[in-house]
Amino acid sequence: MKLNAWIMGALAACLGGTALAQPLTEVTFGTNWLAQGEHGGYYQALADGTYEKYGLKVTIVPGGPRASNRMLMTVGKLDFYMGGSMIQAFSAVEKDIPTIVVAAHFQKEPQVLMSHPGQGLDTFADLKTSNDILLSKDAAATFFQWMKAEHGFRDEQVKPFGFNPAPFIANKRAVQQGYVTSEPLTIEKAAGFKPNVFLLADHGFSSYSTTVETRREMVEKNLDLVQRFVDASTIGWYNYLYADNAKARELIKRDNPEMTDELLAYSHAKMKEYGIVDSGDAQTLGIGAMTDARMKDFFDKMVKAGLFKPDLDYRKAYTLQFVNKGVGMSLRK
Repeated sequence: MKLNAWIMGALAACLGGTALAQPLTEVTFGTNWLAQGEHGGYYQALADGTYEKYGLKVTIVPGGPRASNRMLMTVGKLDFYMGGSMIQAFSAVEKDIPTIVVAAHFQKEPQVLMSHPGQGLDTFADLKTSNDILLSKDAAATFFQWMKAEHGFRDEQVKPFGFNPAPFIANKRAVQQGYVTSEPLTIEKAAGFKPNVFLLADHGFSSYSTTVETRREMVEKNLDLVQRFVDASTIGWYNYLYADNAKARELIKRDNPEMTDELLAYSHAKMKEYGIVDSGDAQTLGIGAMTDARMKDFFDKMVKAGLFKPDLDYRKAYTLQFVNKGVGMSLRK
């Protein structure tokens, strides 16, 4: 009896040890810029062990001015990529690039325009009277085309923007692009005034943002891995917004030493204030939500703006099979 008991105990120990030794699946996730608060949910899932709970060993590969993480994902060097607006995803279909969006962790694109207060530029419509709208080449080629088609802005209003706020600060009739989560604070600290802030999403620019993209073959061959990464990242976003995110902030500062606690706190507050992550469909379907109706609305606007032809099969740009399941909604506070 003692021998049998010993054998059974040893067998149980071996089986238990095997279970405990199950290796985590290694996953690489490339972001589209240097580590910042707008990446907080992914760093949260890394910092608090959520990815590990889902059987994943995730390495976040920060982007930056010299990085090409989207290309690295496309050619299989990275597993997932953090995309921007859906314009990139529609363009991938147009160019027959085999990538697909599997989640959208921002319900609103954080893009804003800013103006000086008290200069006759205090409403979005007023901005059409400025002859100095400072935009990057990419901005002029994308969302400004929508502004022209939808709101009557004109090409001659655009002036080049070199990502230096000095020209905007010096010119009281200027308008400058930015992100609601960062640039207004930069202006306030540098110039001593709070700029007017106009979130394009609140004026009809209906793109999802901070998407999770991967290759089509990943979706076809490894559904479970994609689902685990999407679910864990979504839970990360709930915890970053509504729970203690101190460890995530430390990881962000580790990857980007120029990041400050002040900017991280500002970004966090503005994401909640403007409903960047948790608003709209996310309120009922969960963070990361996407819908066919919203995709069609944005695509139709981009067709009107001249960015895409109406016969483009834009539905190939995304799939809803990994989202809209209410994952993590109980964590909302």
